[in-house]
Amino acid sequence: MVSDKVRERVLAVVERLGYVPDAAASALASKRTDLIGLLVPSLTNNVFAEVLRGIYDASEDTPFNVQIVNFRYSPLKEEQLIRTLLRQKPAGLMVTGFDQTAEARAMLEGADCRVVQIMDSGDDPVDLSIGFSHYASAVDATRHLLACGYRRPAFLGARMDPRSQRRLAGFTDALKETGMFDPTRIVTTPQSSSIGLGTQLFADLIARRPDTDAIFCNNDDLAAGVLLEAQRRYFDVPGKLGVCGFNDLEFSRHLNPGLTTIATPRYDVGRRGFEMLRTAIDTPDEAQGGKVDLPAQLVERGSTRRLDSPSA
Repeated sequence: MVSDKVRERVLAVVERLGYVPDAAASALASKRTDLIGLLVPSLTNNVFAEVLRGIYDASEDTPFNVQIVNFRYSPLKEEQLIRTLLRQKPAGLMVTGFDQTAEARAMLEGADCRVVQIMDSGDDPVDLSIGFSHYASAVDATRHLLACGYRRPAFLGARMDPRSQRRLAGFTDALKETGMFDPTRIVTTPQSSSIGLGTQLFADLIARRPDTDAIFCNNDDLAAGVLLEAQRRYFDVPGKLGVCGFNDLEFSRHLNPGLTTIATPRYDVGRRGFEMLRTAIDTPDEAQGGKVDLPAQLVERGSTRRLDSPSA
């Protein structure tokens, strides 16, 4: 709104004084800031690294700044952080999953900004959503194990947040369809997931049910631990024991044997989730809501085998 000459003079003074605009004052004037609040349950879980990469790739050339807050898998902490972010008059919020507390959901529904829920699929989003079905993906993984000829599959799970619980539900229902479900082959823990924990859970499972012939893990970290412990105990993988993970982390293809797993579209969730939010912010009259379900795909590698393979 000013001439180039005046603009240059103003910017020179801004640089000399080290002036920083008052975001609170700007928010009062415009009724919003350039802030996009992103709520994630973990900053150490490798799963969210790809989500963040997608978000930052999409936001790089936009006027928006992404502020990450970590609620550490605590619904009450998430509720508190939503309240804190809303006080800052954000342009939009990106929230992980659909399992907020009733109070948190009420705040999101009443927020004076657009909201996108990511990394999960549900029938009743607050506003926008993009993700994939953890339940259907687990059904696919379990049916793959059965198609390979394994008849006594087990489930190992850590942390057991709502998305992991849906994976367990998919595993359970797929086995109940065939009459092969055995609750004694389910081993879970509230501990944080790690490769070392995978070795421990596998040892506990085999001590309890030594005839187990396949294991579906709720993530690749646990599955890598299973493979290492199975090799230490001279298990024939995949001949006598099939192992399947979830997420398709980068290391999974480099294990020996390579890990069969569910490849989840984490980068696309982040990138497209931000793009959905930006469109909703920039064109509110055109973007009244939206729900996008992305496909997650089974990646078959050497840790499972088909019935027609030589080792079957």
